[in-house]
Amino acid sequence: MPLTPAPSAEPAPSASEPGPLPPAPRWAVRAAHATVLVTLPSGLWRLLLAAGMPAGYTEAGFRALGSTGWGALLVVAVSVTMELLALATLALVRPWGERLPGRLPLLGGRRIPPRALITTAWLTVVALTGVWTALVGTWWLIPKEDMTPLGVDVVGLLYVPTVAWGPLLAAVTLSFQRRHRSRTVPGRPA
Repeated sequence: MPLTPAPSAEPAPSASEPGPLPPAPRWAVRAAHATVLVTLPSGLWRLLLAAGMPAGYTEAGFRALGSTGWGALLVVAVSVTMELLALATLALVRPWGERLPGRLPLLGGRRIPPRALITTAWLTVVALTGVWTALVGTWWLIPKEDMTPLGVDVVGLLYVPTVAWGPLLAAVTLSFQRRHRSRTVPGRPA
């Protein structure tokens, strides 16, 4: 009795769907991974606050910050959320950014509309670039009596890398958008 191959976990694209997306260029994959790294310094600083360390704050400033108890959970949640959002950039360079893996309950195998992903990514680029550039650009201009002078400088430097998050996401989004434009739909002239 001949063995038949196991069915693929991923459904094949239908005749009306475009062919496979060309692989992401190496630079785009590196840029996507870099988004995770640029958010890490500020995230680690926030985790120090959640662990009860003043991390640049004066004693009175740290108490007023309220980063203990439920406040610590909020600080951890902000750090985890930022890292997850940065990790979401990988969807633009990995196959699961085009079609959800078949092993996911209810949603597995569904195609992600590229236009929705691209639009969301560009809106995120605008938001990230505006927020982090404004924060870092004004950090040293606004007095912070609740922080030590060294704390102001260290925390400011820990947030400087986040300014690159928006431009990195823009580069990866542009690459994803170009790869989608370059592929063809079966039966339609290229």
